[in-house]
Amino acid sequence: MAWTKYQMFLAILMVITGSLNTLATKWADMANSEGRDGVERPFNHPFLQSVGMFFGELTCLFAYKFILCYLMARNIPEDNHPNSVRGTKNFSPFIFYIPALCDMAATSTMYVGLNLTYASSFQMLRGALIVFTGLLSVAFLKRKLKAYEWLGIFFVICGLTIVGASDMLLSKSDTDTERPDTNKVITGDILIIIAQVIAAGQMVIEEKFVQNVSPLQAVGWEGFFGFVTMSVLLVPMYFIHVGNTIFNNPEGRLEDPIDGFYQISNSAQVAAGFSGTIISIAFFNFAGISVTKQLSATTRTVLDSVRTLIIWIFSLIVGWQKFSVIQLIGFAVLLVGMFLYNDVLIRPTLIKYKILKGSEPTVEAVLPEDQQPIDQPEDAKNVEDTEVSTEVPQERPAPEGATEIRDANVKESQKPPEAVA
Repeated sequence: MAWTKYQMFLAILMVITGSLNTLATKWADMANSEGRDGVERPFNHPFLQSVGMFFGELTCLFAYKFILCYLMARNIPEDNHPNSVRGTKNFSPFIFYIPALCDMAATSTMYVGLNLTYASSFQMLRGALIVFTGLLSVAFLKRKLKAYEWLGIFFVICGLTIVGASDMLLSKSDTDTERPDTNKVITGDILIIIAQVIAAGQMVIEEKFVQNVSPLQAVGWEGFFGFVTMSVLLVPMYFIHVGNTIFNNPEGRLEDPIDGFYQISNSAQVAAGFSGTIISIAFFNFAGISVTKQLSATTRTVLDSVRTLIIWIFSLIVGWQKFSVIQLIGFAVLLVGMFLYNDVLIRPTLIKYKILKGSEPTVEAVLPEDQQPIDQPEDAKNVEDTEVSTEVPQERPAPEGATEIRDANVKESQKPPEAVA
């Protein structure tokens, strides 16, 4: 099925803002800034970044209320409202609390895992989100994926694996002496995989409940619950000492938001990156949940994988990493997978030139049962034949007494067929 212009706009918005979000976060993490103890160190505050992310989502709720008040002040009918605010208003906001908790857990876990493993492993393992979302959609949403969709998902995973493997080879050949040890890499990989399972559950839950809810309102309520919950959790995190093995702050706390705000205020790069994360995440999540509503959860994960390509190209331009032929092959496989899953270019071209046969039986599946042209019961065919044949004698006179016999036959033939044991 071809995408509409609005769906195409949502897909492009999701890819661009998602790429900016990752690049802004990476830019902030690469900066060194003076903390509250006067020592310069990298900006390493994953839970504080999660709070900022949810604040960005919360701004969508403010935007929804502002747009809705503007439309009501101008007496614009609800049927003419834009898609971003159109939807039911009779629902409990608490239906978004579970997706918000999933988002909070997945994002925080991924940020922690990213600090423990290579960026290449992070990109590779995030591709597992497609597999988990597809499986959960089949299991809980009763979705039936076509063969080419499964093949597309397989190619996407293969492409991400090749890209991740090439990044791993590049990092091993690098002269950087601060690479994490094997235990940290394995721990980070496990955390990222767990995060993808949680994120897949979030997307399936959203697809289950947000079909009739405004995208802006849905993102806003998730941001509200996530922001409040995560802000409260920062208090006990401040008093939990875990050492500097994982979290790099003055006293080895699980999270030190005070030190984080010191670093933000002392570095323009950290402040710009942190602000860019907040702004881009608002548009990214709005576009993402709109894609879930307009298309499907698995399509959202495939579009999310396109960010890898944009991030890779940008990293090459600014010199963050070296060019690799293996990476280029991996991205080619990734694009093939996305084209296959979305039924774009590859399969339509094969069908056009009759290299591949299209799936025609789907037309019969959507017909009502009383309009199916095949597999009719024999009794039903006899009824139709009798009804047609009874109209023929009306064209010539019938002898006396034949009319009563014919009417009796018609009534008998019009009885419903008896069930066959």
